[in-house]
Amino acid sequence: MGDLKDDVRELKELVKDSIGKKKEKKFRLPFGKKVGRLQKRKNYVTLIKINENSQIDFKKIQINDQTFIEDGIPRLAAAGYVMYWKKNPFIILPSWSVEPFSPLENYKQSLNDGSNSVGYKLLMNRMQNEQIKPKVQIGGWLKWIIIAGILGIIGYAFISGGI
Repeated sequence: MGDLKDDVRELKELVKDSIGKKKEKKFRLPFGKKVGRLQKRKNYVTLIKINENSQIDFKKIQINDQTFIEDGIPRLAAAGYVMYWKKNPFIILPSWSVEPFSPLENYKQSLNDGSNSVGYKLLMNRMQNEQIKPKVQIGGWLKWIIIAGILGIIGYAFISGGI
């Protein structure tokens, strides 16, 4: 009888825990904006366009001769501008710029500005490795017990005639 009560309590706790927690939604591309395998072969990519009012539009575009046309304006689309997420090619384009976002250029700029986190990680690892660690000290009584034991062994050897 006691086991059944425990099982019921556990089930109630599980239900309370599951009600209180909200499941985190995974990001999914809008319908029809994912580039398929055949479209990848024809140089299609998903365009994430950032408008002046901070709104984002998703479009599927085709790259021809390292350019594409968006809003009647030719834009650059070299290999350095293409990023991948779950095997899908993406280009992030601010609508006010002819040149898309480039992770390589942004990385280089962060190195020049000193805002890159790579240096901080190296410094933190170095500081942790060179941190002065206190020596483990043997307790006062333990030292005397070890010394007494060694002296006892030496005394026993003299008395028994071993030396």
